[in-house]
Amino acid sequence: MIGPLVSQARNAVDIAGPSMELAEILAPSRVAWNAGARSKKAVLEALAGLIAGDGGGATAAEVFQALLARERLGSTALGRGIAIPHGRMERCEGPRAAFLHAAKPVDFDAADNEPVDLFFALLVPAECQDHHLRILAHLAEMFSDRDLVARLRASSGPAEAYAILTGEVARAMT
Repeated sequence: MIGPLVSQARNAVDIAGPSMELAEILAPSRVAWNAGARSKKAVLEALAGLIAGDGGGATAAEVFQALLARERLGSTALGRGIAIPHGRMERCEGPRAAFLHAAKPVDFDAADNEPVDLFFALLVPAECQDHHLRILAHLAEMFSDRDLVARLRASSGPAEAYAILTGEVARAMT
């Protein structure tokens, strides 16, 4: 499941290189741990609230509608309990992301029929199609790393998950 998304995105544009820093689009305040969302709608609402919660030009309702519109085209679940809900909208000042770990995995219509517990949401300005695809390709490749996914699931909370996602743990160990 993850492999085809990476291949499709690579065919569309060059994959984001090492200069792609998740810390530029993901703030620690937009990481939620053991969230109680129990449905696809509740997960999208929670992610929208995280993205809109600290500004950025869009309301939670607008972000939710952007994520829902994309989800209606087909599930953004990659398989293996991972989903990357994403969308584009006019009232977005720049790429913004949120990460959510669900306390209980949620049915997200994944092709492998596995429920999802790890959600990385992405919102970009409407005019940023190529950049959007590069970020998605980077995320799909990142989440194909089974060790990273296992470390995320074993995280003690949002601060540790943020450090893993942004590579701060790796940088601290070098």
